[in-house]
Amino acid sequence: MEQKLPLPPFTMETALEKVQLAENAWNTKDPEKVCLAYTIDTEWRNRTDFINGREEVKAFLKRKWEKELDYKLKKELWGFRENRMAVRFEYEWHNAEGQWFRSYGNEMWEFDENGLMRKRFASINDLEIREEDRKLI
Repeated sequence: MEQKLPLPPFTMETALEKVQLAENAWNTKDPEKVCLAYTIDTEWRNRTDFINGREEVKAFLKRKWEKELDYKLKKELWGFRENRMAVRFEYEWHNAEGQWFRSYGNEMWEFDENGLMRKRFASINDLEIREEDRKLI
């Protein structure tokens, strides 16, 4: 059975660790690696996209990082209970034309007993920024 430590139910220490591990993984921009943190039948809402299953997650992330260039992410734990977490995040990226963006959002996460994310619901807003206004370098 696949496991992704730490496992629920989470403590403050393990919840913070889980968020940091997610941040580290997403900053690799490696869809093959990142998708392994999710259940085979994971359910996502990302903005207006509804994504079902690990293979759809992998394809989504591949498209995302082909479009969102020089992507850099920071996550912060807002709260947790048993196998669920609320996380805020911001990330910066630029498009092919060179326009920089800072994207802000909130995620709701639910994990299975093996520490794999079963559900991820993300609300995200994008703000155009100048390159010199970047914070996440």
